Formats: sequence, structure tokens, C-alpha cells
Amino acid sequence: MAHRHTGRPEIRYRYDSDGRVTEQLNPAGLSYTYQYEKDRITITDSLNRREVLHTQGEAGLKRVVKNHPETEALLWQHETRHAYNAQGLANRCIPDSLPAVEWLTYGSGWLAGMKLGDTPLVDFTRDRLHRETLRRFGRYELSTAYTPAGQLQSQHLNSLQYDRDYTWNDNGELIRISSPRQTRSYSYSTTGRLTGVHTTAANLDIRILYATDPAGNRLPDPELHPDSTLSMWPDNRIARDAHYLYRYDRHGRLTEKTDLIPEGGIRTDDERTHWYHYDSQHRLVHYTRTQYAEPLVESRYLYDPLGRRVAKRVWRRERDLTGWMSLSRKPEVTWYGWDGDRLTTIQNDRTRIQTVYQPGSFTPLIRVETATGELAKTQRRSLADALQQSGGEDGGSVVFPPVLVQMLDRLESEILADRVSEESRRWLASCGLTVAQMKNQMDPVYTPARKIHLYHCDHRGLPLVLISTEGATEWCAEYDEWGNLLNEENPHHLQQLIRLPGQQYDEESGLYYNRHRYYDPLQGRYITQDPIGLKGGWNFYQYPLSPVNSMDPLGLYEFKSKNIDDIGIFALAMWVMLPTY
Repeated sequence: MAHRHTGRPEIRYRYDSDGRVTEQLNPAGLSYTYQYEKDRITITDSLNRREVLHTQGEAGLKRVVKNHPETEALLWQHETRHAYNAQGLANRCIPDSLPAVEWLTYGSGWLAGMKLGDTPLVDFTRDRLHRETLRRFGRYELSTAYTPAGQLQSQHLNSLQYDRDYTWNDNGELIRISSPRQTRSYSYSTTGRLTGVHTTAANLDIRILYATDPAGNRLPDPELHPDSTLSMWPDNRIARDAHYLYRYDRHGRLTEKTDLIPEGGIRTDDERTHWYHYDSQHRLVHYTRTQYAEPLVESRYLYDPLGRRVAKRVWRRERDLTGWMSLSRKPEVTWYGWDGDRLTTIQNDRTRIQTVYQPGSFTPLIRVETATGELAKTQRRSLADALQQSGGEDGGSVVFPPVLVQMLDRLESEILADRVSEESRRWLASCGLTVAQMKNQMDPVYTPARKIHLYHCDHRGLPLVLISTEGATEWCAEYDEWGNLLNEENPHHLQQLIRLPGQQYDEESGLYYNRHRYYDPLQGRYITQDPIGLKGGWNFYQYPLSPVNSMDPLGLYEFKSKNIDDIGIFALAMWVMLPTY
């Protein structure tokens, strides 16, 4: 079978008798072969690099393993497991190196609470329509009210400075957000596009206008550029704005962004230029920012066979031992772990940050930060390994058959959970052993120190505040409607990179990674064309033109809902819509 998309090479696929893809042949780039086993999928590219995806029955993908392409040494491993209740709902998630996240539900699956291990963290109270009305996290309390039409009316905290009241028009558009600090009012075109934002506060009165051509591309601000005659951008490719000049390749991908010299300005050759390079799948793989023809920063990005970014390396300009400025020899390496289409883990050489999302949603709920030094202390032998290493008659090692290893692994899990089954007890008794004896053979379990915060988000799911377990505000920020950071208070130096739903901020480039594409918040659009073509709209670069009412968590398609929880249904639907190339 062959697939062809406009501007892209033809991709050919081969399938086995079960309908599974066995080969993906790309004449213009990497090709892949897929080998299926009972509990794993091995993917090999045309450069003989391998990646193993572990599966677990109907629960699907559970672990991603990344090995060095030459030495096969383990570079990164991430695992997420799920358990389901009798109704088929995922009520238990076990993130990598964290206690189990358990969702407490009632009725047909309505969320009532959340536990991390044995510790209750969040409680939810709901009305007769099962809508959330109260959320508790330690001393934090969030009260939510709704309009008669079911729209969000208010979100009030026990810290008044973060209270918000929402006003809607008859078209279902958000026209005002009022808070103790300021009020933002929104105006729209007859087609529902955001055309202006009016912000008022003490000693503040700012009005920002957004002008677009018929396809939704940004035009010069009519107040700042009243003489501009530009009415549209050919091929939807913005060539310049108030700050930059832009260039694209034949596939419509942004390849160059250079500082704009104002009219009458003198060229000094100190303009900064951003360079973007892509692979055959139109994924950004290399970024460089230069000045005076010298690199200031360089980064490279690595993706798994599902197209999810799993690693990045960043080199920054620094002074070397001779006094010259050059890129660092050792890059900053960041690894990413996923649960489906949601980015849940970020790890570098200093810390690991894990995010627990609201079920079926891209709205973050809990942030867990663990120092990598603490993670190293959690490394321990399994019970099976401990017994094999000292099980010989002379005190040497022995090798157990796989069946025995599986039985010991199950027993160890039951002992750690303090729920040893009768079957395991009978098996131990038949061997002349007791649970206490086996427990004494196990390496001690080290519980690392962790920082836990609650995300307080706006109506879209954009984080506004991080609340500690003691109820203190330890990070807060303010954004514009397109996700640009306006103000940030970060006395504890917390790394909070989540932006609009599904987006992750890249400090080196200023872009937001959005699962299938990269988003430029300054332009309010993507830097490459939509991989699902016209299913995503007539303008292939477009982010929703009413960003306070709509969102695009996958980088594919606009989604609008008065209920943020509906985003989970949207994500599943979009996964089905994706083309198979």
C-alpha cells in the first residue's frame, strides 16, 4: 500500500497476515521494519538503529527503551503502567519511579479524589449534574460555579488574588475575565476570530488589536502601521512582521528567521538569525541561532517511531579555557517520557519532573519533582536477582528458570503492597519458606525526597499558579491570549515549562513543542504545515484564531468546548484521524 501527501515523497507499507505494518519504505529518508513478539515491538531503521516498545496486553504500550546506536548501551528507559476497574475505566496509573496514582470514582466513573501511593492528595466535590464544584489540596480550596447554560461562571480560591469571574455573550464566546488585579475584555469578528483585547487595572489601560487576512494570517497592527496596504500573505507564508524576516522551503517549512532592521536603521551585521532543519517526516531535528556568523546556541531533537520527541541536546555559547567564546563541548541532555500523547516526564542531569494530568485531559493536576541524586538511591536488586546472586551452594550465583523469576517478581510485588495472596503463601509453604523469610532477603526500599505541587490552571488548562502541599504559592505567571509569558514570579526557581494545552516551552528556541508540530507564540501559529492536511482547516499553519475559546493540544485540529474534560474525547478521535505515514 502506498500513501502520498502533497509536497511529500511516496511512502510504501507492507503488512503481515494480521494486518500489522512490517515495513515502511521511504525513498527520501529513513525506512523502518517492525518485528512483533508477544510483549514487545522491535523497530529497526535503515541505519540499523533499534528501538524496543514493550507492550502489556490490552493496556497497550507500557515502556520505551532507547539504546545507543553503536554500543547498544541503555541510554533512557521510561515506563508507565495502567490498571482498570470492572467498568473498564483506568483507575490506577503507575508512573516511572513514582508510587501508584489512584483515581477515586463513584457511579459511572465520576472523579471524587486522587491518591499518590497511600497519600490522599486531591478531593473533588460535584453537584447533581456531576460537575466539579469544589477542589481541595491541603489548605488550597477552589470553588467553581456555572451559568444556567453550563458555562464556567467563576473560579474562587481561598487566596482572593487568583479569583476569576467569566462573562459570555449569546454566541457562547468569552468576552470578559475579571480578577482582583485586572480585567480583560475580548472582541470578536462576525466569524468568531479574536480581534482585540482590552486590559484594565489600576493605572493601566491597554488595548491590543489583532488584524488578520481572510485566511487568518497576522497583518500589521492597523494602529501602529496605518499606511500599510498589505491585505493578505501569499500561500499563507508570513514573510515579515514587526520583529523578524521569515523564509520557507518548498515544503512550506520555516527555515530562517532573522532580526528585522527598522526603516532608517543602520545595518551593523549583529542581527540574530534562527535556522531550522527538518527530517523527511517534517520534524524539527536541528536548530541553531547565530550572530556575526557564529553560533550562540545549537540543539538537536530525537523522536521515537511514533513521532514523539524523546530527547534533545542543547549546546550553548560559553567561554573556554583559552578565553574564546564557543559552543560548549558537552551538551545539556533532556529526556522525555510519554503516556500516550501526553508528555508526563522530563529528566536532565539535575532533576526529574513528572506531571499527573486530570483523567482524559491535557490539563495538568499534580507536579512531582525529584532530584536525580535521590533517584539514584532508589536503585535496588529485585528479589529474584538477590536470590540468584547468592543462591549457589558455595555462595556464588545461580540462574533461575524464567518461570521461577516471574513467580518471585509477583511475590515481591505482593510483599511491597502488603497484600500477599493465599496462592503465594501456599507456594512458599510447599518450599518450606515464609513471607517473613523472603522479606528479609529483599533489598530495602528507599523513598526519595520529592517536591509536590498542585497546578492551578485557567479555563483552558494553562498553568497560572503552583501550590505547595502546605498551601503556599511557590510559582505564578501571567500570559497573553496566545500563550506568551508576560510576567513570572519564581522565588524557588521551579522549572514550569507547560504552556497552552499540550505545549512544552523550549527555552533555546522560544518555540512550544506541540506533539505533532512546533508552535511560535509570537506569531500565534505553527512553523510547519498541518500533517493531517485539510482536515485541520484551510490554513495549514493556523492555531485556533479564538485562543481563549478554543485549543489544539495535539498540533492538528481546533477543539472548542465549554468543558475542558471533553479534550480527552477529542484526543482519541484525532488519533483515529491521523494518516498512516
